[in-house]
Formats: sequence, structure tokens, C-alpha cells
Amino acid sequence: MKMVRIIAGVTCAFLLSALCPSEAEARSLHATPLNYNLIFRQDTVPKVLKKAIDTAAWVNNVSRRNKGIDSLNLKVLALSPNISLQQMLKGGIAGLYVQETNAEPGTEQSMLIRGLSAPVFKRRDIYAVQPIVYLNGIPLTQDNPFAFDIQKYDYNRIGPATNLLAGIDISNISSIEVIKDPAALALLGPNAANGAIWVTTKQAKTGFRKISVNSYFGMVQAGSANTVNAAFENNFRKPFYQKYATVADYANYAGYLSDSTNTDYYGPSNWNDLYYKTKPIYSVDLSLTGGSDRANFRFFGGVTRNAGSADETSLNRYNATFQINMAPFEWLTVSSMVNVVKMDRSRNRSLTDRYAETRYLTDFSSPLSPNKLSYGGFLNEYEKAIDENSNNLIQGSFGLTFKLNKVKFTSSLMFDYTEGIRDVFYPSTLMEGNNYVSNYFGFNQRAIWDNAFTYDWKINQDHKIDFRLGQSLQYDVYKYNYANAYNGPNDFIKINLVDRNLEAYHSFYVFRYTDREKATLASFYGSAKYSYKDLLEFRAVLRNDGSSSGQPSSRWMIAPAASASWNLKNQFLKANNFFQDLSAQVSYGRSAKLFLDDRFSGGPQYRVEGGSKEEPTIPSYGGQGGVTRPYTSGWVGYGIKMPHTDQFNFTLAGSMLKDRLTASATWYLKEDKDMVLNIPLPAESGYTSEFRSGLGVKNTGLDLTLSALMLKSVRGLNWNTGLNFNINKNKLQTLPGGLKSLIIGDNKLEVGKPIDAFWVYQNEGIYNTNGEVPVNPADNQRLSFDGLDLKAGDPKWKDQNGDFVINQKDKVLTGNRLPVFTGGWSNGFSYGNWDLNFQIFFAVGNKAINKYDASRYDFINQEFTNNIYSIKEVTSWQTSSDVKSYPVYNVWSNVIPYRADQDLFLENASYAKLRAVSVGYDFSKSRMFKAMNSGISRAYLYVTANNLVTVTSFSGRDPELVDYTGMYTGAGIPIPRTFTLGIKLDL
Repeated sequence: MKMVRIIAGVTCAFLLSALCPSEAEARSLHATPLNYNLIFRQDTVPKVLKKAIDTAAWVNNVSRRNKGIDSLNLKVLALSPNISLQQMLKGGIAGLYVQETNAEPGTEQSMLIRGLSAPVFKRRDIYAVQPIVYLNGIPLTQDNPFAFDIQKYDYNRIGPATNLLAGIDISNISSIEVIKDPAALALLGPNAANGAIWVTTKQAKTGFRKISVNSYFGMVQAGSANTVNAAFENNFRKPFYQKYATVADYANYAGYLSDSTNTDYYGPSNWNDLYYKTKPIYSVDLSLTGGSDRANFRFFGGVTRNAGSADETSLNRYNATFQINMAPFEWLTVSSMVNVVKMDRSRNRSLTDRYAETRYLTDFSSPLSPNKLSYGGFLNEYEKAIDENSNNLIQGSFGLTFKLNKVKFTSSLMFDYTEGIRDVFYPSTLMEGNNYVSNYFGFNQRAIWDNAFTYDWKINQDHKIDFRLGQSLQYDVYKYNYANAYNGPNDFIKINLVDRNLEAYHSFYVFRYTDREKATLASFYGSAKYSYKDLLEFRAVLRNDGSSSGQPSSRWMIAPAASASWNLKNQFLKANNFFQDLSAQVSYGRSAKLFLDDRFSGGPQYRVEGGSKEEPTIPSYGGQGGVTRPYTSGWVGYGIKMPHTDQFNFTLAGSMLKDRLTASATWYLKEDKDMVLNIPLPAESGYTSEFRSGLGVKNTGLDLTLSALMLKSVRGLNWNTGLNFNINKNKLQTLPGGLKSLIIGDNKLEVGKPIDAFWVYQNEGIYNTNGEVPVNPADNQRLSFDGLDLKAGDPKWKDQNGDFVINQKDKVLTGNRLPVFTGGWSNGFSYGNWDLNFQIFFAVGNKAINKYDASRYDFINQEFTNNIYSIKEVTSWQTSSDVKSYPVYNVWSNVIPYRADQDLFLENASYAKLRAVSVGYDFSKSRMFKAMNSGISRAYLYVTANNLVTVTSFSGRDPELVDYTGMYTGAGIPIPRTFTLGIKLDL
């Protein structure tokens, strides 16, 4: 907040006096997002500046009528309290799918444009398939997954693990565009290989001073739960004990269930009163613009608080943006921008997240109590803990444009710096007598220098050629310092009260980790666009990109692109009144894909890996640091190629009925080639795996966008509707070394099959007696599972190959983790000064494994195996309103009947959601308001409700809360209903 005040004070003091003209001197002026030039309105700009005008940014030259760029309706979107860019985009763009696996405010979320380009086996894999986000032309960095190298468990990344795209305030955004055209993506280069999202902030303008204020206040509705206690759990287990238990099994009955007089477990189950709570949310922001013919400015500042519906989670965000643009000479324009964000996040109190951080497991045989008094005692102990998470972000740019006749030279400097800080302390009362402390500091920084020449050659009235020649240099650095320590002297010495040098306290057992990665991207590019009348347009792009992360033999890649568009309306239907526009476009582009890891650049190497499978993070021997070959992380050899993406589009778009109906359909083919995969190796090699290139994945699909003005009346009812739809299928094209199939952990890749398919046993019921188990006539041996004879009470798994042995050879690939069909439907109604808007989005064809149910039914193995996967959160004391019925298997069987990797737990996770409904009234349009002559040009009051209804057959709490591997664990904080009241004022 202090930062916002300082910037606001400096801005107002300097700019109001120096730049703001009188009303008579005002001129409309704003800065372009890409080339950082001033654009003056042609009818008001002084003649001396007309030669400095740049009417469009280069990437935006991609024909919008061909839907190479899809845009969002921000006017409606800004009525919802979305805290992240991913939430803003959800359901709004054809071909873009957002995964919100947890509704905890500020957590990391993912986006996929036109399908999954590489397999996702672990959380870190999702980083490599994300699109790039540009903020006013600055390609933003995101956290690097290299920190997962020192993590034992595949949970949240160490550090604050905050979604850096939650730092974008929608009130400061002018437009959000999703770029999918292959030629446009190729022009942007390797950063945009997975697609690009172009965010443009509201720009400075010339004119007398203008002030805008936006604010909302609302409530996040507390979640609900069908709570249960030990009596319910005891009844749940009774059929298993009655049917299969021995005397020894009864003797080992769970201790917390054995005493029915224990009120901690058999008393009232009212923990939800402390876990789920209604919380306030709010936001207020202010922007100030003004300027003269020669210079203009804009300042924006805002404060936002977002909260979750559970576990006291929240995110506080502070934004400040400053822009200034000048045109000191007719041949020179100057522009600059600085954007500053601070985010503070209150994280959950989940046991799983805590133990994944500490890697110190206590006794989990007695779970948290469902009783309010007992659970409240746990929360009181948690008050002694510290979990502070903060992120600081700053982006900036400075651009110069020189124009001499038809030649223009633009030079831009851009930077993006983000840092994350986390301080943690857990008292000994939460850790069975052993307290824990940790520090994390990490940063990502990116600097870019871009230079470009453009030349517009108008041969005659019919023929025109635009040329562009450019060079850019991008320099990235990722670094973190992490230290954790155990067994402090007492619970009063906490991490925010002591010197950061933890070794000063000799009773601490201290472990330190640090890593740093650098990457440089050098690019040279050229482009030419030929236009013939308003009929044909041809574009060609050629880039040469070199990455320091690639191997010396394949560090550079030449990437071509081309596109052609044809105005069918002007060519064949000029006199036709039904079509106002009809065009076709074909586009092809190749883009190099950047490695997120620098380990491939040098070939064979040594690494600090002294651990084992049980503890992979040990960096030393006997306290002495050492280096080894990468036996556990994977051998890196030579011959690793630079991955690349080839994309092809065919688009047909048009508008009809006096522009009341517009439609666009795009068929696309996207092939990702020569990607690197970590392939398992035989144990005798000494290495667990080897990195090899040769992975290829193909995505094909169709994007469809429709919009229609259904009703139009000057004084009556108006109705606009829009539908976006995508169908996508992925297929594994190639594996390294010509392999046809590959098993990695519990996943299987097979050429010709989807890369997001589940690999499971097919369940056909239960063997009620030993006589029902098939017998091999060749040797009279019963059907077995990995050497264990199946018997009564075991699952009836299908023997796919008929060899009377159930093993991995009998698992099948089925279903899809990601939806096959996605889309959204939006509607807007207006009548007089009133308007009503609502949005529905849907995902169809995706499945999920209900691991929550699998773990619940596998209670014997969960209780007698003390590991992180056997932790019971307080949320385990609830039951779904849609309880599924599974066969009563022998839970003591060694074949693990309720294992998750079977289609018994594979469910249809398709869904449709009523995501937002808003009602607003524009006071500034009323006669009474205009008669007041208050100086307020706009006064808009609105009410919004979000996440109202979900339609699904999925038995879990929410089909959206499925992780990246297709597992539903039930641990994610549910997406809450929110209700807000807001106002927008322009002065």
C-alpha cells in the first residue's frame, strides 16, 4: 500500500501541473501496445505530427475478420471478481481450456490452447505446455519448474507457489486477445510456440483530465458439507468386517473407531463451522489520464482482496501502473510504461501440503477430529505457526520510434522481474515435538532489446507491399535460495524474529539449497505482406532463432511461415446484400520450442544428486557436498534436437444479415515434434532414465465462433448472444528411438493413441466364491494377479490376453483426461438503462479417476501404511450427496482390490456451469442524471453472482477440481459462489 501511495503522489504532483492542457487544447492520443508509438486521431491531430502516426501494431495486422485473433468482451467480464487471467479467460475463447484444480485464491492454474502438446505425468510437466502471456508487448516470465528437483513429493512448488498471472487487474485492461494464427505465432517466435495471449492495458490519452473509479464489495459464500462422524465410518466398515475379517483383524481395529464413548470422534460432527466460512471480498481502483499534443500520461492504482470459502485462504493484491508518451519532434515518438504489483497470500492449513513441505512424517493413525471443540484446539495451535507468502512484480518498457518518409525504425527495451518470498514456521505441537522452519527467496528476470525496420511500398492503387526486418535479444535468469531446518530450541524463536543465518542456532538441523539458470534467445526475422486491392493478401515470415539452452549442434533453427487470405465477398458477392463479409484464409507456421531446463545444453554432466528413491533430495555425503553423474534424474547425452511446432489453419469467416450474424470456423492441425522425453532404463545401466528427443504429438480440431444480434430496438429490448465451441483430439505420433509403446510409472504411451488416456484394469465385478475364479486348463492353476492367486472377495479383472495372469499386459488405454468438446455461451440483454448478462461454459468428453473414493474404500492399506498418501484431512469427515455403490471386496487381500488404476473408479467428468449472472443500471443515461450536470460522464451500478449452478454426473464435489493427471482427490478447496455489488464512475 505504501508503494501505491508513493507512485500516486509523484504522478499527481508532476503530471497534473506539467501535462494536462485546457479543454480547448485537448487532443485524443494513445500508445500502441506493440510498437510503443503514439497514435493520434486523424481528425484532431496537428499536421506537424501526422507523419509520426502508426495506425496498427505489426502482429495485429493479421486479419481479424479471419479470426487469427480472438478477443473477449471485457465490459461484461469486468463485472465478475475474477482474480487471475486464467479465470478471466475461462469459457470465453474457442480452443482455450482452463484448468482450475483448486479454488484457493492465488494458486497456480493452467491454460491449454488447442490441446495438450506433450504428456503430463507430474505437476512440473504442465509448465512446458503453457501459452506465453504478453503485457503491452512484454513476454511475461512464469516460475521455472527446476525447483521441483529438490522436492520429494509432487505437490505445490516450493516457495509461495502463487499464480503470477493473478497480478493482472481487469480494471486496468483494455483488451485480451488469444492469438492462434500460425503465421502470427511464428512472427512472435519461440516464446509463442504453445500459443499467445496478448493483454493490453488501458492507454494514455490526450485531453483534459479524466478520472475513473471502479469498486465492488461482495461476499464469498461458505461451502457446505454433509458431515459425518466415527459412527458413520464404523457403519461404513461393518460390511467388510462381517464378510471377511478374522479375529486378528478385529484385534487391529482402528483405535480412533474402537471406543464409541470417545466424543472427539463419536460426538457432534460440526467441524465445517470452522472450516467453511463466508468471507468478504472487495476491490477499489482509480485511474487518471490527461496530456497535451506533445505528451500524455496515465496512472492506475488499485487494491483488491479475494478470499476462498474455506480454510481461511485469501489473496491481497496492490497494483500501480504508470505510462508517459511524448512526441518531441515530428520524426520521433517516445513511450514508456512501468507496472508494479504486490501480492500477499494466506495459504491453506492442509496437512498434506504441510508435510510435503517439511518431509517429516508423524503418526497418522489418529486423524483430525470432526468435533468443533477438538478441531478448534488444533486451529489454536496453528495460530502459533507462520506461513507468509508474498510476491513482488515489476514490468516496464521504453520505446523510441524514428520515421523518415516511408521507413520507420523502432527500438524497444523491455523487462520483467518477479520475486517470491516465503517464511514458514511450524511449532513442535504440530510436529510431535519437532518444530520446523524454512526460508525461500527466488526471482525470475527477463530483459529484451528489440529493433525493427519497416517499409511500406505502395506500388500503385491496387498493389501494396509491407516489409519488416528485425532483431531481438532476450536474456532470462531464474534463481532461488531455499533453507529449511528442524529441531529448534523452542517454539518462541520463529523465523520472522531471528537472524536469517539459521546456523547461528546450533540446535537447528539446517539444510540449504540453491540453483540458478540462465538462458539467452537471439532472433533475426523478416516479413513481407503483399496486398492486392481489397481481395487478396499474402504474407511470408522467416525467423532464425538461437537458444543457449539447446545443444551446440542444434542451437539454431530457421522457422518459416506463410499465410494467404481471400475476400470472397468482394470477389464474387459484391452486389449480394445477404453477406456483408465473407473471407477464407490458409496459414502455416513453424516455431522453435524453448527448453525450460538448461541441462540439455552441455550434454553429459555432473549434478548434485546424492539421494535415493526414498530421499531424492540429499545433496551430500556425510555432510560433505559432492557431485555425481545424474543417476536418479536422467542421463543427458548428445544428439538432442531443438523441438519445434508446425501448425496449419484453414478458416472461413463471414458476417450476414446486416452484420447481425457473424460466424467463424477454423480447422487446425498442430504437430509438436522432436520433443524430449525422460525414458526409463534398465537398472543394470546404473541410471534410472535417459533424456532422448523424438517425441511427437499431433492435435487436430475445429474452432467455431458464432455471435448474433437476436433483437434490436432503439427503445425496446435488445438481445446479443454468442457461442464458442472447440473439438480437439490428440494422438501420439512418435516415440524416441522408434519405440511403439513406453511405460512411465503408472502411465503408458502408445503410438497412435491419445497421450492423455488412462491406463487401467477393466473391472467386471467380484468373485463371490473360489469356484468362480477361472482355472488354466493347461496347468490347473487359478487365475492370478502378479503371482498371487485370486480368490473369493477379489475383483474380477478382465484377462485381456487370456494367459490366466493379470498384470500390466492386461491394462488398457481408455478415456481422456482432458475434454474433447469445450465451449461457452454468453448472452446480453438490455432494456432502457438496464442490462442483464449471463455466461455458461461446458466441458464434455473428459473422465477422471475418483481417487478420493479409492482411498476411502482402501482404508486398511491407508491406515497401516504411514506415508503422505495416507493422511486424512478434516474434510475426510464428509460424504458426497451422490454416493456411489462399489462391490464389497476383501480389503485385506494382497491384490489391493480398491486400487485406483482400474475403471471401477473411472467416471464421466463432463460438466456445464452457469458461471456468471449480472444485472446493471446506467444512471448516466437517465434524463434526471443528465439534468444534474454533475460532471460525471458515467455512473453504472451492478450486481453479479458467480458459480451458481453445476450440471454433471460426476460423483465428486466438483468435476473441475481434478488434477493435471486426471485424479480427483477431494483435497481441493471448492469453487465458491460469490455475490458482489459494484459501481463504475467516469469523472
